[in-house]
Amino acid sequence: MMLAACTLTLRQMSDPAFLAPLAKGLFGAVAVFAGLALLAAWGTGALAGGTGWLATAAATFGGLLTLGLAYWLFIPAMLAISGLFLDPVAAAVERRYYPSLPPAEGATLGAQIGFNLKLGLVMAALSLLALPLALFAPPFGAAAFWLISTVALGHGLFEGVAQRRMTVEAARRLRRSREWQVLGLGAVLATLALVPVVNLLVPVLGTAAMTHLLQRG
Repeated sequence: MMLAACTLTLRQMSDPAFLAPLAKGLFGAVAVFAGLALLAAWGTGALAGGTGWLATAAATFGGLLTLGLAYWLFIPAMLAISGLFLDPVAAAVERRYYPSLPPAEGATLGAQIGFNLKLGLVMAALSLLALPLALFAPPFGAAAFWLISTVALGHGLFEGVAQRRMTVEAARRLRRSREWQVLGLGAVLATLALVPVVNLLVPVLGTAAMTHLLQRG
């Protein structure tokens, strides 16, 4: 079932409905992370005196540090905003492969956004707790990051897709009944999330694959 979900998703990657959320996510990620880097560079430069080589070095360090944190926190940030852009992806998958489904009438938009924000904040906190491990023991830090991403992407994207057709509570119960399938697909997505540039595709790929997992279960 997991293999079928991945295969069908790759077949549909050229669908125009996939491209708009991908472009929005890419633009949003670049804008937010670049803004944070510039803000950090300005702040550290100002603290170092504002002019001279020391200020320049501090500004450069602050910008690079912020970009590093942004990369580390990409998964939580993506989960927090995914509900705003990814509904057309799930709808496109259903149109093509499951045309007999009734109109999606699940949890309210507010409930879905609240779920995404809560999950994103929890995963951001866990990622920050794992950050010292990544700095002082990189292999263990990478493993911790992968495990956190597996759970975050598996739970977040499956429940997000399911909430289009049921309540938040019902989506959580369904996810628990398919926990190993959800985590297996989450592990694949977490592996892709470790690859720069490819990680920008994860929201779209994950939403489409989880839609297949939901409907074929």
